[in-house]
Amino acid sequence: MYTLLKIENWNRREHFAFFNKFDEPFFGIVAEIDCTNAYRICKNNTLPFSMYCHYQSITAVNQTEEFRFRIKNGEIVIFDKIHVTTTIGRDDTTFSFSFIPFTQSLNEFIDTANKEIDRIKSSSGLGANENTGRLDVIHFSTVPWISFTGVSHPQDFRFKDSIPKITFGKYFHRNHRIIMPVAVNVHHGLMDAFHVSQFLQLFEKLLNGENV
Repeated sequence: MYTLLKIENWNRREHFAFFNKFDEPFFGIVAEIDCTNAYRICKNNTLPFSMYCHYQSITAVNQTEEFRFRIKNGEIVIFDKIHVTTTIGRDDTTFSFSFIPFTQSLNEFIDTANKEIDRIKSSSGLGANENTGRLDVIHFSTVPWISFTGVSHPQDFRFKDSIPKITFGKYFHRNHRIIMPVAVNVHHGLMDAFHVSQFLQLFEKLLNGENV
C-alpha cells in the first residue's frame, strides 16, 4: 500500500524537478558504522550477523520516511512498508537476488531469510522475479571480502530507477572497536545527504541495541 505525495506542498519539489531530469540522479555515501555491541549481541544470542544487519537496516529504512519514497508513473508515492531484496551467494561463487518481507519480529525475519537462502542454494541463475522487481524494496548487497571506501552500481539509463541501494562491507577492528563500512546510494530527487545521515545514525543505534 502507498499514498501519493502532494508535490505542490513539498519543500523539495524544485529539487526533485531538477535532479529527476538527470541521466544518473543517484548519489552515494560510504560511512563507517560502529557495530561493536551489535557483534556482541549476535555472539551472545547465536544470531547470524549478516541477517541481523539486514533486519536492523530495513527497520531503520521503515522509520525514515524518505527511504520509502519511490517514483511511480512520474509521481512520488510513499509506501507504507519496505521489504528486502538482497544478493545471496552460492558455493559456485554465483549469486541470486532474493526477497525477504519485512516483519516486526527479528526471529521471524531470520527464519524467512534462512528459508530463502536454502531455496537459492539449491537453484541457479539470477533469480529475478515479480518480488525482486517490486518498487517497495531496498536493493541490498554484502561484500564480505572487502572493507571498501567506495561503491558504484550498474545502471540502465533506459529505466528510471528510484530504489535505494545499501551495501555492507567487511568489518574490521580499530582501537578495540568493530567497524563496518556501509554504502548508501539514493535518488537525489527524493532525498539529500541529510536524510541519508538520519538513516545511518538510526541504523547504528538499532544495530547496537540502543533505545530510540
